[in-house]
Amino acid sequence: MQVDELLPYLKENQDTLIQEIKGGRFKPNPVRRVEIPKETKGEFRKLGVPTVVDRVIQQAIIQELTPIYEEQFSENSFGFQPKKGAHDALKQCQKNVNEGYVYVVDMDLESSLIPYARVS
Repeated sequence: MQVDELLPYLKENQDTLIQEIKGGRFKPNPVRRVEIPKETKGEFRKLGVPTVVDRVIQQAIIQELTPIYEEQFSENSFGFQPKKGAHDALKQCQKNVNEGYVYVVDMDLESSLIPYARVS
């Protein structure tokens, strides 16, 4: 579906979509896999592209849930958060070092390992 076909589709299917979402029966369509070339020659990064309808629904859910769950994140959490990124994490690390802290801990929920480094 093209983006310009979205509004008529949503108007026509609004009630059904809302019922499916509220009832936990909504099933997103399979994403289209696209390979994007990396800077390293011959290497690619796989990207999943959702349908336009699924993307609109994802965005609507994000807009509702983000204010609720963002409050629960630690101020020292920088991954996958709006207006925070790797540069912010590095700035915070530098601030902590300047305040006398000597350890940096990098935690990843996907990993069972918790690497740390002693700052010299």
